[in-house]
Amino acid sequence: MTLDQLRIFLEVATREHVTKAAQALNMTQSAVSAAIALLEARHSVTLFNRVGRRIELTQAGRLFMVEARNVIGRAEQAERFLVDLGGAASGVLRLHASQTVASYWLPPHLVRYRERYPRVEIKLHLGNTTTVAAAVLEGNSDLGLVEGKVDSRDLIQEVVASDRIVLIVSKHHPWADGREISVADLPTTTWVMREPGSGTRSEFEANLIGLGMDPARLPTILEMPSNEACLAAVDAGASATVLSKRAVFPRMAEGNFYEVNLQLPVRKFSVLRHSERHAPKSVQSMLDMLRSSPSRDEIV
Repeated sequence: MTLDQLRIFLEVATREHVTKAAQALNMTQSAVSAAIALLEARHSVTLFNRVGRRIELTQAGRLFMVEARNVIGRAEQAERFLVDLGGAASGVLRLHASQTVASYWLPPHLVRYRERYPRVEIKLHLGNTTTVAAAVLEGNSDLGLVEGKVDSRDLIQEVVASDRIVLIVSKHHPWADGREISVADLPTTTWVMREPGSGTRSEFEANLIGLGMDPARLPTILEMPSNEACLAAVDAGASATVLSKRAVFPRMAEGNFYEVNLQLPVRKFSVLRHSERHAPKSVQSMLDMLRSSPSRDEIV
């Protein structure tokens, strides 16, 4: 068994499609199929079920996928260690970031990093706080950037910036007139919320609990997978939502959205890294840049 065979297996397993895997690997379909067939025949195991023109992982394939990822991860770590011995930062930097961080705070830092370290290829994946933390824990990401608090003994969480979450309504909502709102008023309107696992939602619900309110009292009519989806739903109806001010600030200038007069506590953006994994120069350089970020202060 070779690392190339493992990489081919993982690509097919992830996509559950031989042709798409072959395209991603820049190989012929027949070569990919032959590699999988050889792996199965050599070890007398069926990794995929062939269902018509589709394929799907067997139970054995799902179990093997976990081990294959671990092996590839260890091989990549070894390669990075050798690259570090050779000089300047290079290789691949794998980042996972929650939507708010990735869309409204991280891009200028990525540009600056790329200019300073042109030999490093940056691979950025979006998620929410929960999925980002999982990617770092599982070794699928070198660093995670989130706006929510993460509880894990295996992750080091370091604050790199401040942020403020705000309540937002459309211009048609009664709260758009700037009246002062109390926590007791919050259940009197309907709500559009980010999906469970979102750092913004988790932070807001933690704030409510700290203020003595059960988040379940809010009449939530929709759960949306992105900040823009929340804004679109609020614009189309008479509900409220809660978002990072960084996310909604440009849209507020258009006059369609208004910040509700209820002050919420400042929250933090954090970088996550695994406590037991070696940080190559590409990772350490990004950490150093984020630590010296000039945008640590909250947006007001």
